[in-house]
Amino acid sequence: MAGLSSGGGSGLGRCSHAVVRALPESLREHALRIEKDKAVDFARAEREHQLYVAVLKSKLGLQVLELPADESLPDCVFVEDVAVVCEETALITRPGAPSRRKETEPVKMQMHGIKPKISLADVCKAQLFREGSRVYRARCCKAWQVDAMKRALESLNLNIVEMTDENATLDGGDVLFTGREFFVGLSKRTNQRGAEILADTFKDYAVSTVPVYDSLHLKSFCSMAGPNLIAIGSTEAAQKALKTMQQMSDHRYDKLTVPDDAAANCIYLNIPGKGHVLLHRAPEEYPESAKVFEKLKDHMLIPIANTEMEKVDGLLTCCSVLINKTSEL
Repeated sequence: MAGLSSGGGSGLGRCSHAVVRALPESLREHALRIEKDKAVDFARAEREHQLYVAVLKSKLGLQVLELPADESLPDCVFVEDVAVVCEETALITRPGAPSRRKETEPVKMQMHGIKPKISLADVCKAQLFREGSRVYRARCCKAWQVDAMKRALESLNLNIVEMTDENATLDGGDVLFTGREFFVGLSKRTNQRGAEILADTFKDYAVSTVPVYDSLHLKSFCSMAGPNLIAIGSTEAAQKALKTMQQMSDHRYDKLTVPDDAAANCIYLNIPGKGHVLLHRAPEEYPESAKVFEKLKDHMLIPIANTEMEKVDGLLTCCSVLINKTSEL
């Protein structure tokens, strides 16, 4: 998730690694979406995603771990929903949509640092994923599809906690970490038990729940745009959720209100040598919201087009899990 930090909010946005996943062609027809009548231009979606990954890797210098697409999992590119990472701990979630639960398995192994040996007989069954310049293979049987994301997180030597309670659901898109505390949206995809398990996992931080009524996720209309700064959409539902967060918190946050709810989903990073960085929606998509972001004079602003992903309810934070490793691997 975007905006990882150490306590007190001072480390918000510090990031050294990102986990992403390629788009399966099945996304075009079978990805979950609220509005069913929007056709996805798959070639354009791939170009937009490749640019997104290139910004993280080449422009910002992150170590990007790239997982392969899985055609049996149309929504697998949206890796944010399957893992919540804070400091040295990764919580593998239990997504609210049953069709997405197999996506959690590939994330886990990537977080543990286990790189299994593959025999020559396995090569014909293999898929590739990358960590920097290194390439690993993961067999395509069910068990190894589970291992793909696992391996991504395990390779970073994180402490892995798995959400196994069948009464719990949690999507990472419902989790907003401010650097001081967590807000968890209670939505169609995330329930109270999921929020409780997140609180048990990250005991050093307060966790407050926020009802989400008219959107898929909490971060469908908000995100962190900087230390102490919440980007928030202008709709009544977004403003009501912000009011709830303000009432639940002992801390007073600044707010950056943008006209478009989808544009309020942005990615703040604090990169050594580059300072405050904000990935936000492109002006050709949301021109009025882009004008608001342009007022952030202390930020390096990077517009990112996300037109095709949004047709299947994907926003900027959805396509990466951001991790800060302070020690050598």
